[in-house]
Amino acid sequence: MSNWTAIDLFCGAGGLSEGFRQAGVHVLAGQDIDATFGETFAASHAEAKFVHGPIQEISASDMLAAAGVNAGEIDVIVGGPPCQGYSVYNHSRGIDDPRAGLFKEYLRIVEEIRPRWIVMENVTGITSIAGGGIVREIQAGMRKLGYRVDMKPLKAEEFGVPQERRRVFFIATREENNPILFPTPTYGPELEPFVTVWDAISDLPHLENGEDRGDQPYAVSPQNGYQALLRGDRIRVSNHAATRLSQVNIERMRHIPEGGSWRDIPFHLLPEGMKKAKRSDHTKRYGRPRKTDLSCTVLTKCDVHWGAYIHPTQNRSFTVREAARLQGFPDFFDFKGSRTEQFVQVGNAVPPLLGKAVAEAVMAADASSRGDIPLDIERGLLHAV
Repeated sequence: MSNWTAIDLFCGAGGLSEGFRQAGVHVLAGQDIDATFGETFAASHAEAKFVHGPIQEISASDMLAAAGVNAGEIDVIVGGPPCQGYSVYNHSRGIDDPRAGLFKEYLRIVEEIRPRWIVMENVTGITSIAGGGIVREIQAGMRKLGYRVDMKPLKAEEFGVPQERRRVFFIATREENNPILFPTPTYGPELEPFVTVWDAISDLPHLENGEDRGDQPYAVSPQNGYQALLRGDRIRVSNHAATRLSQVNIERMRHIPEGGSWRDIPFHLLPEGMKKAKRSDHTKRYGRPRKTDLSCTVLTKCDVHWGAYIHPTQNRSFTVREAARLQGFPDFFDFKGSRTEQFVQVGNAVPPLLGKAVAEAVMAADASSRGDIPLDIERGLLHAV
């Protein structure tokens, strides 16, 4: 365990914090507007104190008090300002969305706390807003505070996450001699094989549509290293309950094979709005992934009408726990609140394994500037600035 310390703004359930914790960073405080998300964060980050409230009403002093440190003593502030204003899934997105300016609140707190490093993440959609204007504004804001900054999109599946997911990371440092490094992929062609949907969820108990058995034993022992990693010493699994879908949806699923989608549903069973769709449209809707597939991007609900969220072998949609496995959350995360709130917490999060890779890159860059790690032997790091 290192001596590194962090504060997480817009922490949600704590996916990014968990990644940094796995890299050896002490996450001392987290902030979020949603109290239920904070319950999950607090329950899974015993070392951290949760600060509840909208970022506009939170001061740097509030965060320093929660962390028990003074300004200038925190190594890194991490976080992702809410991204709905930027996301490609939000067709009304734009620079005028009030959520698109929350990064300024993030930088307000950075300015007073003065961490040595900043790690900010967001959806890739921000790069196309206002011709890249938001990206330039974020970078200019960091530079104004005395930080050198670089940005890079990363693919979660290339870091051991069983899901196609893209996030943009801004990494910045105020220390003159520090390089800025991003992690190099460790999974993919000619590397470690991608972790698949079945690698992630095959040990979880069978459920019927709408079935909720509460906390329950695992179906089998861990079938691979990924399952063993996420299970840890757990002997029972939580947040594993099947959403009750309508009978017509169950009937639709019976026609969808592994690798299939809405195109496999008989015409008379299709939702009315999809009867006019071209077969080239909506490629993920009512999708049932193959066991050997990567998951499609986990969103804030595993709605079969939205994407490929049908279980590979069971006629039901993914559970919260299965979505969490596809994000790489350890099973000790017990997501609080209603099932709807649990899905939102999972879907909004940074996959912890992606966060861990970024944290290791930042820490290695910092060490290399002191001569602790020669750059030519740093494992899996690139893109020095």
